Amino acid sequence: MNKDLQLVVGIEMHCELKSHAKAFSKGINGFSDTANVYVSPVDMAFPGTLPIVNKKCIAHAIKMAHILNCKIAEVMQFDRKNYYYPDLPKGYQITQCTNPVGVNGKLEIPVDDKTIEVLIHDIHLEEDSASLDHFAKMTTIDYNRAGVPLLEIVTEPCFHSSKEVIAFLEYIRDCYRYTDISDADTKKGQIRCDVNINLKNNLGEYVTPRVEIKNVNGFQNIEAAIKYEEERQRNALDTGEELIQETRRFDEDTNTTIRMRTKEDAIDYKYFLDPNIPPYKLDKSWIGELINEIPKLPLERLKRYTSDLGLNEYDASILIKDRNIADYFEKCVIIGIDSKMAANWITVNIVTELNKDNSSIKDFFITPEMLRQITDAIKDKTLSNKQAKEVFSKALESKKEPKEFISKENAQISDELVLRTMIIDIIKNNEEQRIAYLNGRTNLFDYFVGQVMKQTKGKANPVMTKQILKEELEK
Repeated sequence: MNKDLQLVVGIEMHCELKSHAKAFSKGINGFSDTANVYVSPVDMAFPGTLPIVNKKCIAHAIKMAHILNCKIAEVMQFDRKNYYYPDLPKGYQITQCTNPVGVNGKLEIPVDDKTIEVLIHDIHLEEDSASLDHFAKMTTIDYNRAGVPLLEIVTEPCFHSSKEVIAFLEYIRDCYRYTDISDADTKKGQIRCDVNINLKNNLGEYVTPRVEIKNVNGFQNIEAAIKYEEERQRNALDTGEELIQETRRFDEDTNTTIRMRTKEDAIDYKYFLDPNIPPYKLDKSWIGELINEIPKLPLERLKRYTSDLGLNEYDASILIKDRNIADYFEKCVIIGIDSKMAANWITVNIVTELNKDNSSIKDFFITPEMLRQITDAIKDKTLSNKQAKEVFSKALESKKEPKEFISKENAQISDELVLRTMIIDIIKNNEEQRIAYLNGRTNLFDYFVGQVMKQTKGKANPVMTKQILKEELEK
């Protein structure tokens, strides 16, 4: 009976926004391993200070609301979420509850060979808390993070596996990076998730209370937390252990979840409108301008690359992961490089070079125009694929254009008469091997190919060489 129960997961995804200033102050929004260097009197709740709304963060929130197909609010307003923790200097968090920037969104995400519909409850802008570091005999507080702008995306409980959750999170992370709204760097803790988990039966009835796993950082940890908590709840049902609505944390060392406290409801936070930030109406023309700034997003490009440009799903998925790589590919196609050839060179050769030093394609020496010098030489049979890769490497190493290394001296031999004359001569000088080949030793074909390549120093067109050899050997 336990096996018939369905996993249900809802996500609260928090992402730090890219902005010079913090959400409600002019304090610097910066990352540092040194504690308390990016501190603002406003975010520290010094007496007499008042919040100011960061317009850039509002713009970021509107763009993401549109991407998630949400209904965008006409009026922007903020609430106070009241709770008393040492990492919250004000004793409350400025957030949005009454009127989020976007509500009732939905998104279709491919997962393996199917498409799932993710329902978005809301997306709202808020400020981050400070961070606590716990030691054996003390706890320290770093206020660098206090006031950092966050976008929180709250989904409905619509996921039924950890794979679906990760697919959604990865896509949203890519959207953040595409739009330059956030770097979405999990290593810096820029994405953190609260994961809500329970089980329901085939009648749609929940049979376990909702458990929230708080502040999970890293997609691997999120996946591990979901798998552990699902197993824990299933085991509890089998053994008769009482389950309660609670908040737990994920322990990376043991890959387990650990109880923190009973789960709060919204009423416990005593939300009310922030009296220091008056509501204001959003200008529809400004919203339109922001929406027009949104670039082509990953899924849109994926569909175009596979349907219009004929790429396979694997190559297309590599290209769309990074907007700069996708833009590079599209420029290659625009200037006349065959789409499949461009994709192959980027995914195999260029990405390999970028990964060596974790660099960006924006700084890559070989421009699309330079790459065309190589691909054109392959198309007109001036270079073999092997020679093209050598030219590519030489150009990178010397920081010279590929055309400098494409000459008659190193060009591929594709003249049929020249090749045939040479091959006939090689066969005559290897009569014993020819007879053995005709008698069934077909592996000797490679011997003859090798002889041609040796004589031409690897410059013979390999396709033509094999074709002519087959014809001449079997005469």
